[in-house]
Amino acid sequence: MLEQQVASMTGYGRATAQIEGREMTVEVKTVNHRYLDIALRLPRVFSFLEDDIRKMLQSRLSRGHVEFYVNYRNHRDDSKSVEADVALAKAYMDAIGQLSASSGLQNDVTLSFISRLPEVLNVSETEEDQDALRELMRGVLSSALDQLKAMRLTEGQEMVRDVSGRIETILVLVGQIEARSTQTVDEYYQKLRARIAELLENVPVDPDRIATEAAVFADKASIAEETVRLRSHMQQFLDTLRGEQPCGRKLDFIVQEMNREINTVGSKASDAEILSKVVDVKSEIEKIREQVQNIE
Repeated sequence: MLEQQVASMTGYGRATAQIEGREMTVEVKTVNHRYLDIALRLPRVFSFLEDDIRKMLQSRLSRGHVEFYVNYRNHRDDSKSVEADVALAKAYMDAIGQLSASSGLQNDVTLSFISRLPEVLNVSETEEDQDALRELMRGVLSSALDQLKAMRLTEGQEMVRDVSGRIETILVLVGQIEARSTQTVDEYYQKLRARIAELLENVPVDPDRIATEAAVFADKASIAEETVRLRSHMQQFLDTLRGEQPCGRKLDFIVQEMNREINTVGSKASDAEILSKVVDVKSEIEKIREQVQNIE
């Protein structure tokens, strides 16, 4: 089993904290992406923290589309303020007094009535303590990222098990292809000898000429270089999984090279059994490629 810390690009983390009446919930969701692509959903009150949030995300993540959400509530007694528009209240009272005088109706206006009139009393959010919000955000976001990273690592381990098993399957298939390739040369030699003997009947067959023709065939059909490189690529793939992270881009390149080599093997092969196994190898490589697309 590989000792590794390969991470998937898919994950989710959520954390909540409350300090001195300030309650914050942060959610971070990631999916695969070629680069690190960050989308922030911030209330206006947090606009001053955008750079801080991006730097924290960039310090913990290297690839993936990141969606960031924050929900905030201030339960402190000083979270809101109420201001009275005295001039507007006086204007209401003057207008009501004029109505009373012109209509002959009693002016029974009370302070409670005046306070309920539009825009006499205005409720507003008090200015937030930016240092307190920054400290709270850092703690909550760090906890959410811990959850996210744990999920990504868990999924990454599953992906490593899957692709490692597929590499082993490919190695077995390549061994079978190599063995069959050697057999095809021997079979070609025997068929060529029998064919020449059939055509020439009683004329002696020149064994050197047959050997030369077989050697030409073997040279054209040789897949030794391709299979050696393919094995090398697979070993490099496994070594990269064991190495420093992130490794997704490098693995993607190695898979492309693996596919290139097996395509060349298929183009050289004329044997049905080899071609069938080439198809099996290509199928396994494609499944590996699909997995690699989601490795950070």
